[in-house]
Amino acid sequence: MKTNRNRNPIQKLFRFVVVGLISLSTIFGNVKNIQAESLLKVNFPKGSIVEHLKLDVPKESKHAWLKAEQGSWEPWLLKQNGFLGRQLFWDPKVEEATLLIGWESRSVWKNISQNEINLVQQDFEKIARNETGETSGNPFPLIFEGELNPE
Repeated sequence: MKTNRNRNPIQKLFRFVVVGLISLSTIFGNVKNIQAESLLKVNFPKGSIVEHLKLDVPKESKHAWLKAEQGSWEPWLLKQNGFLGRQLFWDPKVEEATLLIGWESRSVWKNISQNEINLVQQDFEKIARNETGETSGNPFPLIFEGELNPE
C-alpha cells in the first residue's frame, strides 16, 4: 500500500485544518447553515478534484455514522497516495451527510481498485451495523455520488 510521506505544504495544511474542524465539530456539535466555503479556504493544487458524496444519516444515528467513518474510511484514506483531506457535514433538516474528499488528481483517485474500496466499505457497514443495532445491509446508504473541480 502506498503512503503519503512526501506531502507538499498545502496538503499538510489542508489535513491539519480538516482534522481540526472534524474534531471541533465532534466536540461542539455541527454548526448549522454555514457554507463550506466560509469554514475553510484552501488553495487546492492545480488539477486536484473533490469527491462529493451524500449519505442518508438519521438524527438518532449521527454518532454511529461518525464512529463508522472514524473506524474505516478515515484510517484508510490517511494511507492513500494523493489524498488531500476530507470534510464531513451533517444537515439536520434533511438528515443527510455530505462528504467532501480532496484528491491530488482525478487519475490518482480513480486508480484505486474497486476491490480495495469494497473491502473498506464492508468494514464501514460492519461498524455501522454494530453501532446502530441493525443486522443487515448498510445503515447509511449512498444517495449521491459526484465530483467537483476546485475553482
